[in-house]
Amino acid sequence: MKKKILFVASEAVPFASSGGLGDVIGSLPSALQSASGDYDVRVILPLYGTMEPEWRSKLIKVAETVITLSWRRQYLGIFKIVKDGVTYYFLDNEYYFKRPSLYGSYDDGERYAFFCKAVMDALPIIEFFPDVLHAHDWQSALTVIYLKRLYGLLDKYRDIKSVFTIHNISYQGIFSHDILGDVFNLTPGDREIVDYGGSINLMKGAIVCADRVTTVSPTYAKEILSPTYSCGLHYVLEQNKGKLYGILNGIDTVNYNPSNDPELFVHFDSESSWKKTENKLKLQKMLGLPQSENTPLIAVISRLTSHKGIDLITLAADDILQDDVQLVVLGKGDYLYEDNLYHIAERYSDKACTLLMYNRDMSKKIYAGADIFVMPSKSEPCGLAQMIASRYGTVPVVRETGGLYDSIKDVGCEGGGNGFTFAPYSAWELLNAVKRAVGAYRDRDGWNALVKKVMEVDFSWDKSAKDYISLYDEFFLR
Repeated sequence: MKKKILFVASEAVPFASSGGLGDVIGSLPSALQSASGDYDVRVILPLYGTMEPEWRSKLIKVAETVITLSWRRQYLGIFKIVKDGVTYYFLDNEYYFKRPSLYGSYDDGERYAFFCKAVMDALPIIEFFPDVLHAHDWQSALTVIYLKRLYGLLDKYRDIKSVFTIHNISYQGIFSHDILGDVFNLTPGDREIVDYGGSINLMKGAIVCADRVTTVSPTYAKEILSPTYSCGLHYVLEQNKGKLYGILNGIDTVNYNPSNDPELFVHFDSESSWKKTENKLKLQKMLGLPQSENTPLIAVISRLTSHKGIDLITLAADDILQDDVQLVVLGKGDYLYEDNLYHIAERYSDKACTLLMYNRDMSKKIYAGADIFVMPSKSEPCGLAQMIASRYGTVPVVRETGGLYDSIKDVGCEGGGNGFTFAPYSAWELLNAVKRAVGAYRDRDGWNALVKKVMEVDFSWDKSAKDYISLYDEFFLR
């Protein structure tokens, strides 16, 4: 009998994604199944109107029904797709999910309450009662709460265990108590479970109700116990730290593979990393920068927000660009940082380029063509960009926080590392780390050896999947 795991999430690559959560849900389930033939891992998601026609045409209808959420009676359609051996279910309701974007609607609380209630009511319809219900971030938190407070009293649901994963503690699902029953279908007796700071906090409720709580790196699991990183949840996390675990994310090494990536100018691997130079020269030409094989190209691919350390980059940029280097920035975010970076590129038009956009094709060209990748985050639950950059032979410069600390070690550490790191959150420390990386670049033989080493670090899901299996097996399934 296979062990059954159901992932509940609000996004997954390639069906709908806005960031790292989508990458995880699009990769981890198949990695779990590959790591153990004893697992049947399935995923359940909203069916968004933004799904690409390529995937929408492959949807297979499972059933349709009506869902009750408080006083509402709403249509629910259930569809599925099998991808990489994993069954993905999609819950359809155009009123809630046919929107131009995934998040940011005035009624997000109601939308995801409907989704979570529909997940619980769909289990008998899809005939899949999991051993473990694994919910991700606040949008799925109510499934854990409903399981503990409502459905767990029913026979088929009674033995289901729950895991709740915090991908980013900054987003907690905070709402007024006025809608406790009207929107969230909870009773006055549930108020204490979800109450935090005088409001409904769905993430807090899931932390309290889950059998285990995980987050996406070991260091972040420690950091969020402190007020600096917890966004106010340190008290409840401290009370529940006995069930808190940190497991480092991986990346999809099939999708991120420089040896066959269709977006690259030239393919290469760790044994032919010298071909990065061809990607660099073509990228420089595309960006309107002078083509120079010997000038280190520094890249930033990020949301342009303060917690990503963009303030440090804007403060240090003038000093960085005094050296014989080039800088390319790709991303969108806060207007202040967009404006600053735009003007930096104007002032240094012969050595800097700012692209205010999200563009997957361009990001891969930059990962493959750049020499140094800068990621000075104020906080970083896991971070995938530093792993992707490494996969493409671009040496990371990162701040020692969260998953950046867990994945990148400084070249000066015992045994050598796979990047350049700094700890204090300061533009001076960032500048120092970048200058160390640029200095190392001048020793071309040493740099080429470092690039090869960086490319060969295993950031696949293999280890992470085994860690999740150990968690499931140890606590639930033996």
